[in-house]
Amino acid sequence: MTATDRATELIEVAAQAAADKLAHDIIAYDVSDVLAITDAFLLASAPNDRQVKAIVDGIEERLSKELGIKPVRREGEREGRWVLLDYVDVVVHVQHAEERVFYALERLWKDCPLLELPEDAQATRGRAAEHAVEVGEGGERR
Repeated sequence: MTATDRATELIEVAAQAAADKLAHDIIAYDVSDVLAITDAFLLASAPNDRQVKAIVDGIEERLSKELGIKPVRREGEREGRWVLLDYVDVVVHVQHAEERVFYALERLWKDCPLLELPEDAQATRGRAAEHAVEVGEGGERR
């Protein structure tokens, strides 16, 4: 089985919204063969809690405006470290960069096929590492 056309459309719109809000390392997996609860996962990260929330808001707003869909569940918003948006066909994970490294969801889904993303979203790959070098350990820009 592969992700439905609807899931692919949701992923593309959500990925573009995340890229527009300067998310890092956007990637999407077709998990339809291994999970019965959803077709696809979208992962994105940001270097701080405020940006995590901005990315989540941007995704939610874009999907509502363009596709008329709202998440059936939204978790983790209060902490702003890992927010999950559940759209049934698609689950979006927006994580603080530290959580992204610690939980390494990519390792769990590495055997699942990657979904094609818009060019802007693909261009975010490696951005977290670039940001870490730019900012340095002390959190100050170099």
